Amino acid sequence: MDPFDDPRLTAMGLFAEVFAGLAAKTTPTLVTAGLSEVDFETLIRLARSPERRLRMSDLAAQTSLSTSGITRVVDRLEREGLVERHACASDRRASYAVLSEAGAERLRTVLPEHIKDIETWFTGLLNDERLAEFLETLRVIRDVVRPCATAGADGAGRPSRTRTG
Repeated sequence: MDPFDDPRLTAMGLFAEVFAGLAAKTTPTLVTAGLSEVDFETLIRLARSPERRLRMSDLAAQTSLSTSGITRVVDRLEREGLVERHACASDRRASYAVLSEAGAERLRTVLPEHIKDIETWFTGLLNDERLAEFLETLRVIRDVVRPCATAGADGAGRPSRTRTG
């Protein structure tokens, strides 16, 4: 077998091409709403978390940003009034990022068009059965390559399968 024709290379290449193509198709809607991809990811993860909040460390783990990276993002979103910071009552060293009502409203504004983009360029191309199988396949891979991707999603700081992923 020719090593350049390895189906594993094809799988990885197709995945990268699809991801880049989807980002190119969906990012303009976010930009029009004044959000970067990381802004949207941060806000939607908060919106889909219990009490619309996550510990900063869990938010960093979910977004695969460093602690300082997520701090910068949350600082900016806080200045824009989209996120609030709340101290953790049980641990003075920890704090929560909390989706503000303005942040929720920004999401409500952008979601109809963003979901339309997702439907047009991604999920609408698959029937219900294929989509369910694809989502389960993605979760299998995600749980191995990013086991902390749902950190704090159950409200107790432990990874779980909830609405966030």
